[in-house]
Amino acid sequence: MSEYSATLDYLFSKFPMYQNVGGTAYKADLGPITSLLNSLNNPQEKFKSIHVAGTNGKGSVSHMLAAVLIAHGYKVGLYTSPHLLDFRERIKINGKPIAESEVIEFVRAHKATFEKVSPSFFEWSVALAFNHFAKEQVDIAIVEVGMGGRLDATNVIVPLVSVITNIGLDHKQFLGDTHEKIAREKAGIIKKGVPVIIGETRSDTLPVFKEIAAKESAPLHLPGNFSCPYSTDLKGSYQQKNLRTVYATLQNLPEFFLDETKIKAGLLSVVSLTGLMGRWQELGKKPLCIADVGHNKDGLSYNMEQLKKEAQGDCHLLLGFVNDKDLTSVLALLPKEWKYIAAEANNRRAVPQKELKKLLEDAGLKCMIIEGTISEQLKVLLATIPPTDTLYIGGSTFVVAEALDFFQ
Repeated sequence: MSEYSATLDYLFSKFPMYQNVGGTAYKADLGPITSLLNSLNNPQEKFKSIHVAGTNGKGSVSHMLAAVLIAHGYKVGLYTSPHLLDFRERIKINGKPIAESEVIEFVRAHKATFEKVSPSFFEWSVALAFNHFAKEQVDIAIVEVGMGGRLDATNVIVPLVSVITNIGLDHKQFLGDTHEKIAREKAGIIKKGVPVIIGETRSDTLPVFKEIAAKESAPLHLPGNFSCPYSTDLKGSYQQKNLRTVYATLQNLPEFFLDETKIKAGLLSVVSLTGLMGRWQELGKKPLCIADVGHNKDGLSYNMEQLKKEAQGDCHLLLGFVNDKDLTSVLALLPKEWKYIAAEANNRRAVPQKELKKLLEDAGLKCMIIEGTISEQLKVLLATIPPTDTLYIGGSTFVVAEALDFFQ
């Protein structure tokens, strides 16, 4: 085992990771991250930033913003979560993941502090990211919120611009059971005097944003339905909404010179400049294979509509979910004429295959089980699905991660 693998094993086993254990890793408290950053001489105060929250689209928006700024020649930090194939995807500068040696050395140097503070996996990774960005003297960092906003470990920065993409009913057990309550949690990233971009609003969320922005004297910008003059290499019709949010954000970065030609070039090269994966990603052509990390009602609703437009031949869906999602509302979105294969990712939160098959069938959907891992399922599917058909892979970030590993 390499020293990097051993370091990650230590971290995964020692500190609770939401991806693996769910709610027990969530800490509604900024105390641990504040203690960690104090021990590092508060690196978050040594670089400029953009803070991005929202139920859906925050990852795409973060990567688009990073790509545009990279295209202008700036040194750009990017912190996102979760990762798909390697932890280092979370922390990048100009599209390059943090070095394994940097992770090893950071853990070695601060292990005693970690064990004293007992942070979550997410909290120590935020501390590592901020330390890395400060050490490397980035011009600006794009920082994606993990969950919510008000009590998220990233909410210790004072950014140049705050961004909230949209509000959906996800993580209700932590953030509240209404759009209004969730909006209030995400609006917790709004800082005094800092412009805030709200990508999409509803009648029950707009008053929340107006109230908190006014309280903080934060200029409020609502891109709404205005058109964005640019396009992007990221696929999926839902990216049009994200583009509007990105465009409005760029217009509120007066400290950075931005050129129309380079904005266009950056948005058309998001994947190559930042390494973004898992957003309507085409993994094969015969059959057409599409993978997307959309995993809640709103995200999957966009994806199903997109799939109806783009699918060729019969549509087969390899789907797996985690056990803290409202599957009743999600399964109601799925067309009954399509064919479903129940998947179970290698994650303790995954809904078991047989249980998922029953849920799908109870929802009136045709479902089959192919025994084995997702890689083994994909081998069978690619050998049996006609090349003129379509295979969609998703429902969970973990399912997509294992599929990407298989295809790579």
